[in-house]
Amino acid sequence: MGEPNDWSPRKAVLFSGHMIDGPGREKPRFPPDKEPVAAAAIASALADLDVGAGDLSICGGACGGDLLFAEAALARGARLELYIPFEEPTFLEKSVDFAGGDWRARFFAAKARAVLHVAPLELGLLPEGEDPYERDNRWMLDSALRFGADKVDFVCLWNGEGGDGPGGTKHMMEEVRQRGGRAQWLDTTKLWG
Repeated sequence: MGEPNDWSPRKAVLFSGHMIDGPGREKPRFPPDKEPVAAAAIASALADLDVGAGDLSICGGACGGDLLFAEAALARGARLELYIPFEEPTFLEKSVDFAGGDWRARFFAAKARAVLHVAPLELGLLPEGEDPYERDNRWMLDSALRFGADKVDFVCLWNGEGGDGPGGTKHMMEEVRQRGGRAQWLDTTKLWG
């Protein structure tokens, strides 16, 4: 699914959001039964932004928010780029398979219609002291900003808190705010009711 080198999207829509909770997660953040609510909110955000065939969508490939966004963007005809911080087998283990269900199949379905970017293959080994998730966030943001900050819309599915570790949605929100682009925050504390 190559694109001509001179192709420029009407807009670049960047996403970050919570992974679906794995079984036994102590403090629920994205319970699996909230998936339809999240999917509807993401689809609505893309409709509000009028995302379509002339646009580029950028996200990771994790179970939960990323894949819901990827599916919604593809359904609207947007081009999709997936950015993952590890080689695929490691990524699947850390960010997809733990949640069970059909997330692995959904990852491969999205990947089949996307351009997959794998950090260690394209960026090289992770420098000492750098977090792989923060590097992935900056890489996705740089990829969106390559067309100009005025074209970037950031959609996030987030509870407003810090994550389980570095490089989560909070980090991406801070990066977007520092570097330009508009943010549309889907606040899960309100969405979950």
